[in-house]
Amino acid sequence: MPVVTSADGTAIAYERTGSGPALVLVDGAMCYRAAGPMQPLAALLQDNFSVYTYDRRGRGESSDTTPYAVAREVEDLQALIAQAGGEAYVYAISSGVALALATAAAGPWITKLALYEPPFMAEIGDSARIKEYTERLSELLDAGRRGDAVALFMTNVGIPAEAVAGIRAQPGWAALEALAPTLAYDDEVLGDGSVPRDLASTIAVPALVLGGGASPQSLQQAAKATADSLPAAEHRTLDGQTHDVAPDVLTPVLVEFFGA
Repeated sequence: MPVVTSADGTAIAYERTGSGPALVLVDGAMCYRAAGPMQPLAALLQDNFSVYTYDRRGRGESSDTTPYAVAREVEDLQALIAQAGGEAYVYAISSGVALALATAAAGPWITKLALYEPPFMAEIGDSARIKEYTERLSELLDAGRRGDAVALFMTNVGIPAEAVAGIRAQPGWAALEALAPTLAYDDEVLGDGSVPRDLASTIAVPALVLGGGASPQSLQQAAKATADSLPAAEHRTLDGQTHDVAPDVLTPVLVEFFGA
């Protein structure tokens, strides 16, 4: 598997498929190339783009370097875009949106941004719950209770406790526990849970912010607020879609927006 070396020496594993303009796909929490929505999406996009999927630091086949800082993850994405030729389109989902925004604000590498359902939950006045989650997550990770940290994340995003218990009993739970430290990374990149309006106001590239018509109102509201904060953004709702957006529904929207 090819890797690119980030500025702090972290090895970032990636995969390239297809041909055409470079398009980098950025995962959200608990996802990486082998486990998440990007591989099936890449398979549908490869006829139009050179599609880059990658394991964010601490996930999959990528290494990690501590202490974590959002700026280091920005450097990871910059390094991958440099490998792709120095500029790229970027599609990001969920907490990956916050990372894509930070990267777009840091330099000229991203030429167009497509963003799906950033979980900026403070937009609905959820600041107290966000703070409580951050504190509890830190406590669990500091205590080495990775399984409990994953369970906390799952319940925080709305998975019923009984369902979490069932997932925890499955053989794949160990793989989820391995990702637990990166939950703190996603939490940090989301900041206080509000749309980073000051940062977003500096991003002049064309942007498309998407939400699912069947997603919770909180996510739809966060998507609209994110679009409103970007100088050159369009907001669109995909009818019938949830946070687990269908690749075959998303693909033609991305192809149209990126113009390939």
